[in-house]
Amino acid sequence: MTKKANLSTNICGIAFKNPVIAASGTFGFGEEYNELYDVSVLGGISSKGLTLHPKDGNEGIRVWETASGMMNSVGLQNPGIENFIKSGIPLMRRFDTVLIANMGGHSMDDYVTGAAMLSEADIDMLELNISCPNVKSGGMAFGVKADVAAEVVKAVRAVCRKPLVVKLSPNAENIVEMAQACERAGADALSLVNTFQAMAIDIHTRKPVFNNVYAGLSGAAIKPIALRMVHSVCKNVGIPVIGLGGVYIAEDVLEFMMAGAAAVQIGTVNFNNPFAGKTIVDNLFQLCEKEKIEDINSVRGCV
Repeated sequence: MTKKANLSTNICGIAFKNPVIAASGTFGFGEEYNELYDVSVLGGISSKGLTLHPKDGNEGIRVWETASGMMNSVGLQNPGIENFIKSGIPLMRRFDTVLIANMGGHSMDDYVTGAAMLSEADIDMLELNISCPNVKSGGMAFGVKADVAAEVVKAVRAVCRKPLVVKLSPNAENIVEMAQACERAGADALSLVNTFQAMAIDIHTRKPVFNNVYAGLSGAAIKPIALRMVHSVCKNVGIPVIGLGGVYIAEDVLEFMMAGAAAVQIGTVNFNNPFAGKTIVDNLFQLCEKEKIEDINSVRGCV
């Protein structure tokens, strides 16, 4: 019997059985997908994006299919951090996988209060989404300017006792400078990229498809750009990077790891194929055997 490759990886002292993590906003808290396959096969699950208070999300169309991808304007619909701690965490703890809580906010107070609450909860890591609009700065996202992002990370770091992963937006003015600023401010790891700002127009109504006009583009179409950004960031920071953006197949996982990523997240593919997580993990073993890779970490950063 052929010995299986070692797919395990370690990020900030947290052991992952493999580098495949379900991305926030695409997997709920895992329960629906667990009806289709045992989600414990995944290396980790990043929760639905959480905010301090419960949120209904955006009105109107929320998801729109595009060529080789999709656009979304869900608006962080979620039960709120308190309800997540009471009900969501016990639900996710039934799965034998790393539990990452993804959190966003619209003010510095939101971020700090929420991070303090989650820091005391039974989670493994906190993923900080800085792509949220700063209501005190005219709606510009916290993750656009490096100095603003650094302020948020520094404030959250002061109250967070869990490993802190900062999720970067590709809409940042300079993704490498943004990554370096977050590292200096205390991030333990980074995840990138979040969705690209995009637009769709209904030619029949002559109006934007989404009520908010612009929405986030994800899927296979963004992979080459995401891969370039992950490669650039990995070359310029000293902390682990989780790569995401158009990961659909096992080969994509290897590409991101060869670019320097310690793990990847899968998102839009879960909508195309709800069994994608299991399929990618299974195929990753076969791919490593084919490419004579005994330990997947051996190819990390080889490009």
